Amino acid sequence: MLRNNRDIVKCKRTLKKLLFIFCLLICAHVFPQILSSNLEKKTIALGEVDHFTVKIDNLNGRQVTAAAKNELLPFHFEETKDSIGQNADTYERKIEFAVFEEGKFTIPELEFKVGDRVLKTIPYEIDVINTAQKGDQINDIMKNKEVKLEIKDYWELYKFYVLAAIALIALIIVIIAFVKWGRKVKSAPVVTTNQTLKELESLKKKKYIEDGNYRSFYVELIDISRNFISRQYHLPADVLLTDDLIEVMKKNNTISIENEKVVEDIFLRGDLVKFAKTFPDQRTMEKDLADITAFVKRSSKDIEFENLRKDV
Repeated sequence: MLRNNRDIVKCKRTLKKLLFIFCLLICAHVFPQILSSNLEKKTIALGEVDHFTVKIDNLNGRQVTAAAKNELLPFHFEETKDSIGQNADTYERKIEFAVFEEGKFTIPELEFKVGDRVLKTIPYEIDVINTAQKGDQINDIMKNKEVKLEIKDYWELYKFYVLAAIALIALIIVIIAFVKWGRKVKSAPVVTTNQTLKELESLKKKKYIEDGNYRSFYVELIDISRNFISRQYHLPADVLLTDDLIEVMKKNNTISIENEKVVEDIFLRGDLVKFAKTFPDQRTMEKDLADITAFVKRSSKDIEFENLRKDV
């Protein structure tokens, strides 16, 4: 008998637990989430702080998804504080904001997703007014105080401008110096002479003379010489035919007679070699290379003489 009573008690307890769980499930479906919102003031002054609150009840452990912090309200609403509080059953979001433009502004419907369900707030219209009157006198909170500045104070205030100006002037000077003297250095007679002598030395190392390859030898020798005359004497030697170049050199009087003779003889011989009208021997090629090398070395004297003639 006692055992039967115990079994009955156990059954009653089990039934109560099942009934409690069943009621919770029923409540979760019968009493859905409730969203409420509140705007503290619907008329505010320019820059005045207002408060907007959103609350959701009956969450039953569901997660709430909404806009990120400080991004819930539209553009004109300057959010100064955005706090979010949530527990298993309640979600509450409090926003402190201000508006710095006069006029009517609307807080639209704001969406909050609870599980698979989307809840929306009601829209609010806010009237932002300018409380300052046209004739109002604006007084300073504190009287203006005169501060006497010393040289070091002015330096601290304007040192970056001064340093920037100095740097700009230095940069301009460097650019002018580079344009004025940099190109001259690169195209100086000594630089051109040394570069051409290196090219002639490289031609000698190719062994055209020893191998009897007179055509390749004269082609390169004439090209080196033409480029040298163009750079050193500023004559269009790289585009003129041999006869025309000889005529220009004689009329220009920049190149000395001795150097003109060397250039004329070797250039004419080079043309004959190109068209297979003459076949110079090794001794002639060596002499022509030596004469062009000597001409290049003597060219600086031509340039000096020309500069003296211009000064006079």
